[in-house]
Amino acid sequence: MKKLTFLCLLLGGFAIGAQAQTVETRPQSSANVGLEPIRQGNWMVGGELAGLGYNFEAESFNIGLRPRAGYFVSDGVAIGAQASLGFASVKDSDNEWTYGVAPFVRYYFPGGASASGRFFGHGNVGIAGSSRGDDVSLELGVAAGYAHFITQTVALETTVGYNYNKANINSGGGQSGLGVSLGFQIYLPGQR
Repeated sequence: MKKLTFLCLLLGGFAIGAQAQTVETRPQSSANVGLEPIRQGNWMVGGELAGLGYNFEAESFNIGLRPRAGYFVSDGVAIGAQASLGFASVKDSDNEWTYGVAPFVRYYFPGGASASGRFFGHGNVGIAGSSRGDDVSLELGVAAGYAHFITQTVALETTVGYNYNKANINSGGGQSGLGVSLGFQIYLPGQR
């Protein structure tokens, strides 16, 4: 009888242990952050990792990287600087590298967002050039985007925008075109 009781307790222990092992953990896909990451005094660091665009004037396809860093001067308003490095595949011409640097301003809209995401507008004015020429010229850009917070301090972003540039790019007198990009930002709390 003692052996049968011991066997039943042992099997019951295995059954409970097996049920405990079936708990699934999923990676975090969103975080309810409210306004905390975009408060005055915080910093943002990150950028666009997959910027794709099409140039209307030279009929070229562009891909690029754009790291950026900014500081929140008030709740929801950040100013900062960004650099860009890109590659352009030009129809009926040589391919080329593009570069640029620009200050930017970004505004996060208070309404129309969820606790885990924010819509924003982004604008930049700077200089740009290419491997084709020695000159640099004015570059302008505007974009609208959405930041989805996957943790309290990290957001994945997507943007759609328009860029204009008058540098000697794509064997023409400049470039203008639409672009989409995917990227991320890390929001660092400042001292208060």
